[in-house]
Amino acid sequence: MRPADGRWVSGPLRGMNAADVMTRPVYSVEPSTTVRAASAVLVDHGFSALPVVGQGGLLVGIVSGSDLLLANLERGVATTVGQVMTTEVTSAPLTATPSELASAMLGNRLRCLPVADARGAVVGVVSRGDLLRVLTPDDDVLAARVDRLLTAYSRTRRWDVEVTGGRIVVTGQFDDEAERRVVTALVRTVPGVAGIELRPVPASTGIA
Repeated sequence: MRPADGRWVSGPLRGMNAADVMTRPVYSVEPSTTVRAASAVLVDHGFSALPVVGQGGLLVGIVSGSDLLLANLERGVATTVGQVMTTEVTSAPLTATPSELASAMLGNRLRCLPVADARGAVVGVVSRGDLLRVLTPDDDVLAARVDRLLTAYSRTRRWDVEVTGGRIVVTGQFDDEAERRVVTALVRTVPGVAGIELRPVPASTGIA
């Protein structure tokens, strides 16, 4: 699990491991899977790569979107996953911590990392997005969603959004009471919002 340069990513997450972070069920392919079929799985699910498994679900390789793109461009040269996959694969154990997973992915420049059990069978996959979700505080994610929603409504960024414990504070100028009701209703449509407070500011002040 240690990357080539020996660096580790430190983090505050304790008690979590790969089983808490990984995506499952696993979408995998076999060496005999056609390039066309594997490409369809990537496109349908938005993955950057797929683990390739053999008998018993054991990890034997990984095939990336780049591998499949090249195979599709060079039609007829390679027709199966086994012909284009990478066989030197980095995997993580179920006990790997989020920091260890991030270190392995950054050190090896991986977009996704298969997670294998003690037998070597693939039981999950960790992507960069999976790690970002556990490393990013829930309030920050909620603030980004509310800010994006309000900016789309007003077609410009008119308000500051702060979140603490799921409670939203929207600070800025409101045209009238009707707009305040609209903003309140919009914010309440976002899952996870525990409450909302509007803090109007004078027209001459605005937001920073």
